[in-house]
Amino acid sequence: MEEFLVGVLDGTFSIAVAGYLLIRMERRLDELTSAIVSLQTAITGMSRGDGL
Repeated sequence: MEEFLVGVLDGTFSIAVAGYLLIRMERRLDELTSAIVSLQTAITGMSRGDGL
């Protein structure tokens, strides 16, 4: 019974850490996507001669 409890707690901790990291990574990916779109807009403007 004790081994089962230790196994469940280890699994729960791993799931909690993985979930936390996925949430943080999602936020950073959203920021990166926004930066790429902004860069694309700036490059398109420069190629048309609009400048920044």
